[in-house]
Amino acid sequence: MLYFKSLLLTILVPGAVVVYVPYVILRLARPFTFQGWDIPQIAAVLLVATGLGILLHCSGMLAWVGRGTLAPFDPPERLVVRGLYRYMRNPMYVGVLIMLLGEALFFESLALLWYAVIWFGVINVVVVAYEEPTLRGDFGESYDRYCRTVHRWVPTLR
Repeated sequence: MLYFKSLLLTILVPGAVVVYVPYVILRLARPFTFQGWDIPQIAAVLLVATGLGILLHCSGMLAWVGRGTLAPFDPPERLVVRGLYRYMRNPMYVGVLIMLLGEALFFESLALLWYAVIWFGVINVVVVAYEEPTLRGDFGESYDRYCRTVHRWVPTLR
């Protein structure tokens, strides 16, 4: 049941950020007519696939290792420091950002690029003001030690 719930939340929450909002932005910004595959579109598909892989990996780690989901109302019971979380504290958000940048590139849309930048700014505030204090309260010294050894956004090379 946990894995189903995790998958459902992974589809709904990031799905809204990566699919629904960009769809609305594109509809408002300009009609998009597909002109065929060129280098930007091929690179964009690779970015989106990479971001999706990161997102699915991290969601799986939260469920499998942490025994929770990405949702604040059903957080992991254990601190996850395996997989991509060994190298970066927020790889799931980075995966979503990579997908948003891929979409901006695919559609060659400045509006989607601005959306990605604004979304990342908001997420940074949420992480610093809410998520990190909550995790510090939940996991104490082990989270503090994790923060000292692993960067928030840029991979830590070990």
